[in-house]
Amino acid sequence: MKYYAIIVGAGSGKRMQTNVAKQFLLLKDKPVLMHTISAFYNTPVKPEIILVLNPDAHAYWNELCSQFNFDIPHLLVNGGEQRFHSVRNGLMAIKEDGFVAIHDAVRPLTSAKLIVKSYSSAEENGNAITSIKPSDSVRRVISETNSEVVNRDELVLIQTPQTFQLEQLTIAYQQHYQASFTDDASVVEKAGFRINLIEGERNNFKITYPEDLELASLLIK
Repeated sequence: MKYYAIIVGAGSGKRMQTNVAKQFLLLKDKPVLMHTISAFYNTPVKPEIILVLNPDAHAYWNELCSQFNFDIPHLLVNGGEQRFHSVRNGLMAIKEDGFVAIHDAVRPLTSAKLIVKSYSSAEENGNAITSIKPSDSVRRVISETNSEVVNRDELVLIQTPQTFQLEQLTIAYQQHYQASFTDDASVVEKAGFRINLIEGERNNFKITYPEDLELASLLIK
């Protein structure tokens, strides 16, 4: 059975308040994206890695690979207008059947244990979507002056990797893009497949704001 990992990093990362896209910012001794790719490569599964980047960033990424002597094998693919299109471009590069993990480029602290679990659970159930329970109280905003409490025991926060049987993704990504497609699970669910949740990890957070990078720097030590 073949295993693949599509690493999606085609965004600009404006919320990081920096001119450099967040996947290229330094974390400890190398760019965030290199930690993310290494997390998948350094597992017993050793999936084939497909990296999706904005076409304008390809040359810069190749320069970084040379600068940091980064030689983990991966296929570089053009990103699209939305994340949906970027993932679809990555899927088009896959030629053999298997299982595909789709992962955010800016989640560099994903453990090997979680990656392996996502593949094994997808093999058993068709897909595996990592999630964690919210630790804070949650309220739903009704208006500017009104809100109501929501039972957090009925909620989960979705992470990546989100891992699927290739056939599910192939069928799902034949759909036209919709604004309601917030992640791969929402695309696959819309195509009629049941979503299987697995427990994620607190440290598997997405680097979005400057303080996230600071926290990741502490944890990676």
